[in-house]
Amino acid sequence: MKKFLFLIFLYSQIFSFSQTPASKEKPIVLSGGKIYTITKGIIENGEIIIENGKIKAVGKNLKIPENAEIIKIEGKNVYPGLIDANSLIGLVEISTIKVTQDVKEAGEFNPNIRPEIAINMESEIIPVTRANGVLVSLVIPQGGIISGSSALIELDGRIWEDALIKSPVGIHLFWPSLKPFSYFEKFQKKSKEEREKEYKEKILKIKKFFEESRAYLKLKESGKFHKKDERYEAMIPLLKKEIPVFIHADNLREIKDAIDFCLNENLKIILVGGYDSWRISEILKEKDIPVIITGIHILPRRDYEGYDEPFTLPYKLYKEGVKFCIANSGNVFSTMNARNLPYKAANAIPFGLPEEEALKSITLYPAQILGVSDKLGSIEEGKDATLIVTDGNIFEIKTNCLMAFIRGKKIDLNNRHKILYEKYNK
Repeated sequence: MKKFLFLIFLYSQIFSFSQTPASKEKPIVLSGGKIYTITKGIIENGEIIIENGKIKAVGKNLKIPENAEIIKIEGKNVYPGLIDANSLIGLVEISTIKVTQDVKEAGEFNPNIRPEIAINMESEIIPVTRANGVLVSLVIPQGGIISGSSALIELDGRIWEDALIKSPVGIHLFWPSLKPFSYFEKFQKKSKEEREKEYKEKILKIKKFFEESRAYLKLKESGKFHKKDERYEAMIPLLKKEIPVFIHADNLREIKDAIDFCLNENLKIILVGGYDSWRISEILKEKDIPVIITGIHILPRRDYEGYDEPFTLPYKLYKEGVKFCIANSGNVFSTMNARNLPYKAANAIPFGLPEEEALKSITLYPAQILGVSDKLGSIEEGKDATLIVTDGNIFEIKTNCLMAFIRGKKIDLNNRHKILYEKYNK
C-alpha cells in the first residue's frame, strides 16, 4: 500500500504543471502599443525599450539598440504590472485542506515571523494569478494579534530569495474586534458586556507588549547585558519608525482606538481593511495615514446599509484626499481568486471613482504605500521593467493578458487553467 501511494505521489509530481522561471535576454523593444504610463499620461503608438531589467526609455521614435528584439504590439495596451497589497499567495494551495496552508503561528504576539521563508514558489496559484496581470504581491502572515512582518515579492522565481523585493515591509497588528455588526450579532453567544471586557483585556495585552518592547530597546541601546529575544528584536525597526505598522481594522471604534494607540506610540501607520475609514477621513488625511481597501467584493456589513456601500469606499476616500489602494481580501479563500484584483478596482468606477484613479489604485498607489514607487507602479525611465501587454482594457473581464515582463524577463503565462481549457475544449 505504501509503495502504491508513493507511486501516485511521484506520478503527480512528474506530470503536474510546473511554472518555468523567466530568464533575462537581449534588449527588448515593445513597439506600437498604447502605453499607460500612469504618471505621464497615455502614449499612443509608443515604444518601450527594456534593457538589463530596467525601462531604458519610453516615448516615440526612440533610438533602438542594434541587437534588440522588436516586438510589434499595435492595437495592444501596455500597463505596469498590477500590485496586490494584501495577499497569502504562496502560503495557501487548497483552501479546504489545512495541510496545504501555512499562514498562522501559535501565540498572540509573533512580530518575528517572516512569511517569505514559507512561500512555495511552485504554487499553482502563482501562474494563474500573474496570467491576469498581477505580478507583485505583499504576502502577510496571520494569526494572533501581532502576526509578524510582511514581504513584497514578484511572482516569478525558483525560490523565495529570487522573488523577494522587500522585507520586512511592516509589522501587522490585527486589532481586536468587537464584531458589532448586526449580521454577526445574530450568531454571537457572548453578551455585549462579555465582548467589551474581552476587547479591553486584549488592548491591555497590546500595551503591555509595546512597553516590554520599548524597555528591551532601551536596555539594548544602553549597552548593558541582556538576553536576546527574537520577538522584541523584530519590534525595533517598528519602534524606530523605520517600517510602518499595518493596522487591520474595519469598524469605526476599532479604527479610532487603533489609530489613537499607534499615534501615542509614535508609529508610522497604514490602515488595512478600513470599512468605516471614510467616517474619519479628516483624521486620516491630517495624519497622512493611507488605507489598503480590502472589502470591495463583499456584502454590506450592516442591515441598514445600501447594497453599494462597499463599492463607494474608494470614491469617498478619493474625494476627501485620503491616500488609498485597492487589494484583495487577504484570506485563505480569496487567495484562489487573487487574479480578480483588476475587477475589484473596476467595480469602484461606476460608483464615482475616476477610471485613471482606479488604475492607480492597483499600480502606483500600492507602490507608494509600500515604499517601492522608485521601482514599481508606473512605466518610467529607470524603473523596473515589470509590465503587462493586453488586448483590451484591463478592467474588462473579456480582456486577455498577452505578455508579461518582470524586471525585463518575459514571463511564461501558461497555467493550469489554460491547460484544462485546452484539454476539455478538444
